[in-house]
Amino acid sequence: MIWCPEYECIDRESLEELQLRRLQMTVAWVYERVGHYRERMEELGVRPRDIRSLDDVRRLPFIDKSALRDTYPYGMFALPLDEVVRIHSSSGTTGKPIVVGYSRGDINTWSELTARVAASAGVKRTDLVQMAFLYGMFTGGWGMHYGIERIGATIIPAGSGQTERHLMMMQDFGSTVLVSTPSYALYLAEQGEAAGVDLRSLPLRLGLFGGEPCTGLMRREIEGKLGIRATDNYGLSEVVGPGVAGECECACGQHIAEDHFLFEVIDPATDEPVAPGEQGELVITSLTKEAFPVLRYRTHDITAIDTSPCECGRTLARIKSVRARTDDMLIIRGVNLFPSQVEDVLFNIEGIRPHYLIVIDRKKNMDDLEVRIEIEEDVFSDIMANMVAFQRSVADRLQSVLGLRVRVTLVEPGTIERTAGKSKHVLDLRG
Repeated sequence: MIWCPEYECIDRESLEELQLRRLQMTVAWVYERVGHYRERMEELGVRPRDIRSLDDVRRLPFIDKSALRDTYPYGMFALPLDEVVRIHSSSGTTGKPIVVGYSRGDINTWSELTARVAASAGVKRTDLVQMAFLYGMFTGGWGMHYGIERIGATIIPAGSGQTERHLMMMQDFGSTVLVSTPSYALYLAEQGEAAGVDLRSLPLRLGLFGGEPCTGLMRREIEGKLGIRATDNYGLSEVVGPGVAGECECACGQHIAEDHFLFEVIDPATDEPVAPGEQGELVITSLTKEAFPVLRYRTHDITAIDTSPCECGRTLARIKSVRARTDDMLIIRGVNLFPSQVEDVLFNIEGIRPHYLIVIDRKKNMDDLEVRIEIEEDVFSDIMANMVAFQRSVADRLQSVLGLRVRVTLVEPGTIERTAGKSKHVLDLRG
Protein backbone atom coordinates (compact mmCIF):
# COMPACT_ATOMS: atom_id res chain seq x y z
CA MET A 1 0.00 0.00 0.00
CA ILE A 2 1.25 3.50 -0.88
CA TRP A 3 0.26 5.64 2.09
CA CYS A 4 0.75 9.07 0.52
CA PRO A 5 0.78 8.87 -3.33
CA GLU A 6 0.88 12.69 -3.61
CA TYR A 7 4.46 12.72 -2.36
CA GLU A 8 5.66 9.12 -2.63
CA CYS A 9 4.90 9.12 -6.38
CA ILE A 10 5.80 12.76 -7.10
CA ASP A 11 7.72 13.54 -10.30
CA ARG A 12 11.35 14.59 -9.86
CA GLU A 13 10.92 18.17 -11.13
CA SER A 14 8.06 18.89 -8.74
CA LEU A 15 9.97 17.23 -5.90
CA GLU A 16 13.05 19.39 -6.43
CA GLU A 17 10.93 22.56 -6.53
CA LEU A 18 9.33 21.51 -3.23
CA GLN A 19 12.71 20.66 -1.70
CA LEU A 20 14.17 24.04 -2.66
CA ARG A 21 11.24 25.98 -1.17
CA ARG A 22 11.46 24.00 2.04
CA LEU A 23 15.26 24.25 2.19
CA GLN A 24 15.08 28.06 1.87
CA MET A 25 12.48 28.24 4.63
CA THR A 26 14.52 25.95 6.91
CA VAL A 27 17.75 27.90 6.42
CA ALA A 28 15.99 31.19 7.20
CA TRP A 29 14.30 29.57 10.23
CA VAL A 30 17.53 28.31 11.83
CA TYR A 31 19.50 31.45 10.96
CA GLU A 32 16.98 33.54 12.91
CA ARG A 33 16.48 31.15 15.81
CA VAL A 34 19.58 28.98 16.44
CA GLY A 35 22.74 30.81 17.46
CA HIS A 36 25.07 27.94 16.55
CA TYR A 37 23.89 27.85 12.94
CA ARG A 38 23.93 31.62 12.58
CA GLU A 39 27.51 31.83 13.86
CA ARG A 40 28.70 29.01 11.61
CA MET A 41 26.98 30.50 8.55
CA GLU A 42 28.46 33.92 9.23
CA GLU A 43 31.92 32.37 9.54
CA LEU A 44 31.40 30.95 6.02
CA GLY A 45 29.98 34.23 4.71
CA VAL A 46 26.58 32.66 3.93
CA ARG A 47 23.17 34.24 4.41
CA PRO A 48 19.73 32.67 3.84
CA ARG A 49 19.28 34.73 0.66
CA ASP A 50 22.31 32.95 -0.83
CA ILE A 51 20.40 29.63 -1.08
CA ARG A 52 19.03 29.83 -4.62
CA SER A 53 19.35 26.19 -5.73
CA LEU A 54 19.57 22.75 -4.15
CA ASP A 55 23.29 22.69 -4.95
CA ASP A 56 23.69 25.69 -2.64
CA VAL A 57 23.18 23.33 0.30
CA ARG A 58 26.93 22.69 -0.05
CA ARG A 59 27.55 26.28 1.06
CA LEU A 60 26.06 25.50 4.46
CA PRO A 61 28.09 24.21 7.42
CA PHE A 62 28.21 20.56 8.44
CA ILE A 63 27.21 19.56 11.95
CA ASP A 64 27.65 16.29 13.81
CA LYS A 65 27.11 14.88 17.28
CA SER A 66 29.86 17.04 18.76
CA ALA A 67 27.85 20.21 18.03
CA LEU A 68 24.76 18.69 19.64
CA ARG A 69 26.72 17.72 22.75
CA ASP A 70 28.46 21.11 22.96
CA THR A 71 25.08 22.86 22.99
CA TYR A 72 23.48 20.43 25.49
CA PRO A 73 20.66 20.39 26.36
CA TYR A 74 18.59 22.95 24.43
CA GLY A 75 21.12 25.04 22.50
CA MET A 76 20.05 23.67 19.08
CA PHE A 77 16.31 24.10 19.66
CA ALA A 78 14.61 26.54 17.28
CA LEU A 79 11.55 26.95 19.52
CA PRO A 80 11.19 27.96 23.17
CA LEU A 81 10.40 25.10 25.54
CA ASP A 82 6.79 26.21 26.00
CA GLU A 83 6.27 25.36 22.30
CA VAL A 84 8.02 21.97 22.56
CA VAL A 85 5.59 19.13 23.34
CA ARG A 86 8.04 16.22 23.46
CA ILE A 87 11.71 15.65 24.34
CA HIS A 88 13.71 12.53 23.48
CA SER A 89 17.39 11.78 23.91
CA SER A 90 20.11 9.27 23.16
CA SER A 91 21.36 6.94 25.89
CA GLY A 92 24.35 9.14 26.71
CA THR A 93 26.55 6.09 27.33
CA THR A 94 29.63 7.95 26.04
CA GLY A 95 28.96 11.26 27.81
CA LYS A 96 26.12 13.76 27.78
CA PRO A 97 23.11 12.52 25.80
CA ILE A 98 21.91 14.18 22.62
CA VAL A 99 18.62 15.92 23.36
CA VAL A 100 16.03 16.48 20.64
CA GLY A 101 12.68 18.28 20.73
CA TYR A 102 9.39 18.10 18.84
CA SER A 103 6.67 20.65 18.29
CA ARG A 104 3.04 19.60 17.85
CA GLY A 105 3.59 19.91 14.10
CA ASP A 106 6.74 17.76 14.31
CA ILE A 107 4.83 14.99 16.10
CA ASN A 108 2.19 15.08 13.37
CA THR A 109 4.86 14.91 10.64
CA TRP A 110 6.68 12.10 12.45
CA SER A 111 3.47 10.06 12.67
CA GLU A 112 2.89 10.53 8.94
CA LEU A 113 6.44 9.45 8.12
CA THR A 114 6.30 6.29 10.22
CA ALA A 115 2.85 5.48 8.83
CA ARG A 116 4.46 5.73 5.40
CA VAL A 117 7.25 3.34 6.42
CA ALA A 118 4.87 0.85 8.04
CA ALA A 119 2.49 0.88 5.07
CA SER A 120 5.41 0.47 2.68
CA ALA A 121 6.54 -2.60 4.62
CA GLY A 122 3.05 -4.08 4.35
CA VAL A 123 1.23 -3.17 7.59
CA LYS A 124 -2.55 -3.08 7.10
CA ARG A 125 -5.45 -1.71 9.12
CA THR A 126 -6.41 -5.28 10.09
CA ASP A 127 -3.01 -6.11 11.63
CA LEU A 128 -2.15 -6.66 15.30
CA VAL A 129 1.30 -5.14 15.74
CA GLN A 130 3.48 -6.27 18.65
CA MET A 131 6.00 -3.60 19.65
CA ALA A 132 9.24 -4.98 21.12
CA PHE A 133 11.12 -1.66 21.15
CA LEU A 134 11.91 0.21 24.36
CA TYR A 135 9.49 2.96 25.37
CA GLY A 136 11.12 5.93 27.07
CA MET A 137 13.69 8.45 25.84
CA PHE A 138 14.56 6.21 22.85
CA THR A 139 12.72 7.38 19.71
CA GLY A 140 12.23 3.93 18.14
CA GLY A 141 9.21 2.70 20.06
CA TRP A 142 7.26 5.94 20.16
CA GLY A 143 7.84 6.84 16.52
CA MET A 144 6.59 3.56 15.09
CA HIS A 145 3.77 3.41 17.65
CA TYR A 146 2.05 6.55 16.41
CA GLY A 147 2.58 5.74 12.75
CA ILE A 148 1.01 2.31 13.14
CA GLU A 149 -1.93 3.81 15.02
CA ARG A 150 -2.37 6.34 12.21
CA ILE A 151 -2.73 3.50 9.72
CA GLY A 152 -5.50 2.15 11.94
CA ALA A 153 -3.78 -1.10 12.91
CA THR A 154 -4.03 -2.39 16.49
CA ILE A 155 -0.79 -1.94 18.43
CA ILE A 156 0.33 -4.05 21.39
CA PRO A 157 2.87 -1.84 23.27
CA ALA A 158 4.73 -4.73 24.91
CA GLY A 159 8.08 -2.91 25.10
CA SER A 160 11.52 -4.50 25.24
CA GLY A 161 12.63 -7.54 27.24
CA GLN A 162 10.39 -10.03 29.08
CA THR A 163 10.75 -12.53 26.26
CA GLU A 164 8.45 -15.12 27.83
CA ARG A 165 5.66 -12.54 27.89
CA HIS A 166 6.30 -11.66 24.24
CA LEU A 167 5.98 -15.32 23.26
CA MET A 168 2.79 -15.65 25.30
CA MET A 169 1.29 -12.57 23.61
CA MET A 170 2.17 -13.86 20.16
CA GLN A 171 0.29 -17.06 20.90
CA ASP A 172 -2.66 -15.67 22.89
CA PHE A 173 -3.26 -12.34 21.12
CA GLY A 174 -2.65 -13.54 17.57
CA SER A 175 -0.03 -10.88 16.70
CA THR A 176 0.53 -10.56 12.95
CA VAL A 177 3.40 -8.02 12.88
CA LEU A 178 6.55 -7.75 15.03
CA VAL A 179 8.51 -4.49 15.47
CA SER A 180 11.99 -4.94 17.00
CA THR A 181 15.70 -5.01 16.31
CA PRO A 182 16.68 -7.95 14.06
CA SER A 183 18.83 -9.30 16.87
CA TYR A 184 15.88 -9.47 19.21
CA ALA A 185 13.75 -11.19 16.58
CA LEU A 186 16.39 -13.92 16.37
CA TYR A 187 16.53 -14.14 20.15
CA LEU A 188 12.75 -14.52 20.29
CA ALA A 189 13.00 -17.30 17.73
CA GLU A 190 15.67 -19.11 19.74
CA GLN A 191 13.73 -18.79 23.00
CA GLY A 192 10.58 -19.94 21.28
CA GLU A 193 12.36 -23.04 20.02
CA ALA A 194 13.72 -23.75 23.49
CA ALA A 195 10.21 -23.41 24.97
CA GLY A 196 8.71 -25.71 22.36
CA VAL A 197 6.68 -22.96 20.67
CA ASP A 198 6.08 -23.54 16.96
CA LEU A 199 6.46 -19.93 15.85
CA ARG A 200 5.84 -20.77 12.20
CA SER A 201 2.33 -21.94 13.09
CA LEU A 202 1.36 -18.56 14.59
CA PRO A 203 -0.49 -15.77 12.68
CA LEU A 204 2.72 -13.68 12.63
CA ARG A 205 3.42 -12.72 9.00
CA LEU A 206 5.60 -9.58 8.90
CA GLY A 207 8.55 -8.00 10.71
CA LEU A 208 9.62 -4.33 10.77
CA PHE A 209 13.22 -4.25 11.91
CA GLY A 210 15.44 -1.26 12.69
CA GLY A 211 17.88 0.13 15.23
CA GLU A 212 20.82 -1.84 13.80
CA PRO A 213 21.91 -3.31 10.44
CA CYS A 214 20.04 -6.40 9.28
CA THR A 215 22.39 -8.58 7.26
CA GLY A 216 21.22 -10.91 4.53
CA LEU A 217 21.91 -13.96 6.67
CA MET A 218 20.05 -12.50 9.65
CA ARG A 219 17.08 -11.74 7.41
CA ARG A 220 17.01 -15.27 5.98
CA GLU A 221 17.26 -16.84 9.43
CA ILE A 222 14.52 -14.59 10.87
CA GLU A 223 12.24 -15.38 7.94
CA GLY A 224 12.96 -19.10 8.22
CA LYS A 225 12.53 -19.39 11.99
CA LEU A 226 9.52 -17.08 12.36
CA GLY A 227 7.85 -17.80 9.05
CA ILE A 228 7.52 -14.09 8.20
CA ARG A 229 8.69 -11.53 5.65
CA ALA A 230 11.38 -9.31 7.19
CA THR A 231 11.70 -5.63 6.22
CA ASP A 232 14.32 -3.01 7.03
CA ASN A 233 13.91 0.69 7.84
CA TYR A 234 16.19 3.59 8.73
CA GLY A 235 16.08 6.55 11.07
CA LEU A 236 18.07 8.36 13.73
CA SER A 237 17.02 10.45 16.71
CA GLU A 238 19.02 13.50 15.66
CA VAL A 239 17.00 13.79 12.46
CA VAL A 240 13.55 12.61 13.60
CA GLY A 241 13.78 8.96 14.71
CA PRO A 242 12.33 6.11 12.61
CA GLY A 243 10.57 7.31 9.47
CA VAL A 244 13.49 8.66 7.45
CA ALA A 245 13.47 5.73 5.00
CA GLY A 246 11.82 2.34 4.69
CA GLU A 247 11.72 -0.72 2.50
CA CYS A 248 8.82 -1.58 0.18
CA GLU A 249 7.70 -5.03 -0.91
CA CYS A 250 10.30 -5.04 -3.72
CA ALA A 251 13.12 -5.15 -1.10
CA CYS A 252 15.53 -3.22 -3.34
CA GLY A 253 16.54 -0.48 -0.90
CA GLN A 254 14.77 1.89 1.47
CA HIS A 255 12.68 4.71 0.01
CA ILE A 256 13.77 8.09 1.38
CA ALA A 257 11.18 10.65 2.51
CA GLU A 258 12.70 13.17 0.10
CA ASP A 259 9.86 15.63 0.60
CA HIS A 260 11.01 16.01 4.23
CA PHE A 261 14.78 15.39 4.01
CA LEU A 262 17.54 16.41 1.61
CA PHE A 263 20.18 13.69 1.30
CA GLU A 264 23.81 14.00 0.25
CA VAL A 265 26.45 11.28 0.00
CA ILE A 266 30.01 12.54 0.47
CA ASP A 267 33.54 11.19 0.59
CA PRO A 268 34.26 11.37 4.35
CA ALA A 269 37.94 12.07 3.67
CA THR A 270 37.42 15.06 1.34
CA ASP A 271 33.83 16.16 2.18
CA GLU A 272 33.14 16.24 -1.56
CA PRO A 273 30.08 14.55 -3.12
CA VAL A 274 30.61 11.09 -4.58
CA ALA A 275 29.27 10.01 -7.97
CA PRO A 276 25.64 8.80 -8.08
CA GLY A 277 25.39 5.22 -6.86
CA GLU A 278 28.78 5.25 -5.14
CA GLN A 279 29.17 4.61 -1.44
CA GLY A 280 29.99 7.41 0.95
CA GLU A 281 28.88 9.08 4.18
CA LEU A 282 25.21 10.01 4.38
CA VAL A 283 24.50 13.68 5.20
CA ILE A 284 20.93 14.79 5.95
CA THR A 285 19.26 18.20 6.02
CA SER A 286 15.73 18.34 7.45
CA LEU A 287 13.21 20.32 5.40
CA THR A 288 10.13 20.46 7.64
CA LYS A 289 11.32 20.17 11.25
CA GLU A 290 10.25 23.05 13.51
CA ALA A 291 11.66 22.48 17.01
CA PHE A 292 14.93 20.74 16.11
CA PRO A 293 15.90 21.24 12.47
CA VAL A 294 19.31 20.03 11.27
CA LEU A 295 21.52 21.37 8.47
CA ARG A 296 23.91 18.95 6.78
CA TYR A 297 23.97 16.49 9.67
CA ARG A 298 26.82 14.00 9.26
CA THR A 299 25.32 10.65 10.16
CA HIS A 300 28.64 8.74 9.81
CA ASP A 301 26.58 6.00 8.12
CA ILE A 302 28.04 4.54 4.93
CA THR A 303 25.54 3.94 2.12
CA ALA A 304 24.70 4.77 -1.50
CA ILE A 305 21.64 6.35 -3.13
CA ASP A 306 19.73 4.56 -5.89
CA THR A 307 17.52 6.72 -8.13
CA SER A 308 16.51 3.99 -10.59
CA PRO A 309 12.76 3.31 -10.96
CA CYS A 310 11.16 0.95 -8.43
CA GLU A 311 8.50 -1.54 -9.49
CA CYS A 312 6.32 -0.54 -6.50
CA GLY A 313 5.46 2.75 -8.25
CA ARG A 314 7.16 5.06 -5.74
CA THR A 315 9.40 7.66 -7.37
CA LEU A 316 11.39 8.55 -4.24
CA ALA A 317 15.06 7.57 -4.27
CA ARG A 318 16.31 4.68 -2.14
CA ILE A 319 19.29 4.15 0.11
CA LYS A 320 21.06 0.85 0.41
CA SER A 321 21.00 -0.78 3.84
CA VAL A 322 23.63 0.77 6.11
CA ARG A 323 26.30 -1.81 6.88
CA ALA A 324 29.14 0.35 8.21
CA ARG A 325 29.89 3.69 9.85
CA THR A 326 32.88 5.97 9.47
CA ASP A 327 33.27 6.00 13.25
CA ASP A 328 33.20 2.21 13.74
CA MET A 329 36.42 1.71 11.82
CA LEU A 330 39.03 -0.20 13.82
CA ILE A 331 42.77 0.25 13.31
CA ILE A 332 44.56 -3.02 14.05
CA ARG A 333 48.32 -3.30 13.47
CA GLY A 334 48.02 -0.31 11.16
CA VAL A 335 45.26 -1.86 9.06
CA ASN A 336 41.80 -0.26 8.77
CA LEU A 337 38.99 -2.74 9.45
CA PHE A 338 35.20 -2.44 9.54
CA PRO A 339 33.11 -5.03 11.43
CA SER A 340 30.96 -5.39 8.31
CA GLN A 341 34.00 -6.83 6.47
CA VAL A 342 34.22 -9.61 9.06
CA GLU A 343 30.46 -10.10 8.80
CA ASP A 344 30.55 -10.45 5.02
CA VAL A 345 33.13 -13.24 5.24
CA LEU A 346 31.46 -15.15 8.08
CA PHE A 347 27.95 -15.04 6.71
CA ASN A 348 29.03 -16.67 3.45
CA ILE A 349 30.37 -19.75 5.26
CA GLU A 350 27.90 -22.59 5.71
CA GLY A 351 27.42 -23.68 9.30
CA ILE A 352 28.05 -20.28 10.91
CA ARG A 353 25.16 -18.62 12.77
CA PRO A 354 24.49 -14.84 12.54
CA HIS A 355 26.14 -14.12 15.91
CA TYR A 356 29.77 -13.12 16.30
CA LEU A 357 32.03 -11.03 18.51
CA ILE A 358 35.27 -9.29 17.50
CA VAL A 359 37.65 -9.07 20.46
CA ILE A 360 40.73 -6.84 20.23
CA ASP A 361 43.37 -6.92 22.94
CA ARG A 362 47.01 -5.91 23.26
CA LYS A 363 49.47 -8.69 24.08
CA LYS A 364 53.20 -8.11 24.31
CA ASN A 365 52.66 -4.62 22.83
CA MET A 366 50.96 -6.10 19.76
CA ASP A 367 47.30 -5.96 18.76
CA ASP A 368 45.62 -9.35 19.06
CA LEU A 369 42.51 -9.96 16.93
CA GLU A 370 40.10 -12.72 17.92
CA VAL A 371 36.78 -13.49 16.23
CA ARG A 372 34.34 -15.61 18.21
CA ILE A 373 31.67 -17.25 16.10
CA GLU A 374 28.68 -19.40 16.88
CA ILE A 375 28.35 -22.50 14.73
CA GLU A 376 25.46 -24.84 14.08
CA GLU A 377 25.17 -27.99 16.19
CA ASP A 378 25.85 -30.26 13.21
CA VAL A 379 29.21 -28.54 12.57
CA PHE A 380 30.58 -29.71 15.91
CA SER A 381 32.49 -32.94 15.48
CA ASP A 382 33.94 -35.55 17.81
CA ILE A 383 36.92 -35.68 15.48
CA MET A 384 39.26 -32.91 16.58
CA ALA A 385 40.99 -32.77 13.19
CA ASN A 386 37.70 -31.81 11.50
CA MET A 387 37.10 -28.97 13.96
CA VAL A 388 40.65 -27.69 13.59
CA ALA A 389 40.35 -27.80 9.80
CA PHE A 390 37.07 -25.81 9.88
CA GLN A 391 38.60 -23.27 12.27
CA ARG A 392 41.68 -22.88 10.07
CA SER A 393 39.55 -22.51 6.96
CA VAL A 394 37.57 -19.65 8.53
CA ALA A 395 40.77 -17.95 9.73
CA ASP A 396 42.32 -18.23 6.26
CA ARG A 397 39.27 -16.70 4.58
CA LEU A 398 39.25 -13.81 7.05
CA GLN A 399 42.97 -13.19 6.57
CA SER A 400 42.66 -13.19 2.77
CA VAL A 401 40.03 -10.42 2.94
CA LEU A 402 41.28 -8.40 5.91
CA GLY A 403 45.01 -8.75 5.37
CA LEU A 404 45.36 -9.56 9.07
CA ARG A 405 46.11 -12.72 10.98
CA VAL A 406 42.96 -13.64 12.92
CA ARG A 407 42.48 -16.04 15.82
CA VAL A 408 39.13 -17.80 15.37
CA THR A 409 37.27 -19.28 18.35
CA LEU A 410 34.30 -21.57 17.73
CA VAL A 411 31.53 -21.45 20.34
CA GLU A 412 28.24 -23.26 20.76
CA PRO A 413 24.86 -21.76 19.77
CA GLY A 414 23.55 -19.31 22.38
CA THR A 415 27.02 -18.53 23.80
CA ILE A 416 27.31 -14.95 22.52
CA GLU A 417 25.17 -12.50 24.50
CA ARG A 418 21.78 -11.45 23.09
CA THR A 419 20.03 -8.20 23.97
CA ALA A 420 16.67 -6.63 23.30
CA GLY A 421 18.46 -3.60 21.82
CA LYS A 422 21.36 -3.24 19.43
CA SER A 423 23.79 -6.13 19.21
CA LYS A 424 27.35 -5.54 20.34
CA HIS A 425 29.79 -6.96 17.82
CA VAL A 426 33.07 -5.41 19.02
CA LEU A 427 34.87 -5.69 22.35
CA ASP A 428 38.00 -3.53 22.35
CA LEU A 429 40.12 -4.23 25.43
CA ARG A 430 43.08 -2.06 24.42
CA GLY A 431 41.99 0.76 26.75
